Amino acid sequence: MEKKIFEDKIRSIVKSFKTKYDEGFTWVEIQSISEKFTSLNRNKFESALFGITCRMINDETVIYPWDVEKALRCGLENRDLKGYEWD
Repeated sequence: MEKKIFEDKIRSIVKSFKTKYDEGFTWVEIQSISEKFTSLNRNKFESALFGITCRMINDETVIYPWDVEKALRCGLENRDLKGYEWD
């Protein structure tokens, strides 16, 4: 039950974060949201963002919210992405 509450809290933070594009997060926004978590393992967080699917909008890279959520979970849980979590 605790894990579900933890996942729901991260999901809520990601969903409520004001982004420039409805489709997702710019790199600046990802930096900003990640700074909200003081116990975040930055290496695990950044590793989880490596090789993800993204899109370009107005010459900016935009990362989908579900990928930001997964990366935050990895950073907070101090772990790598699991095979089934890949896009």
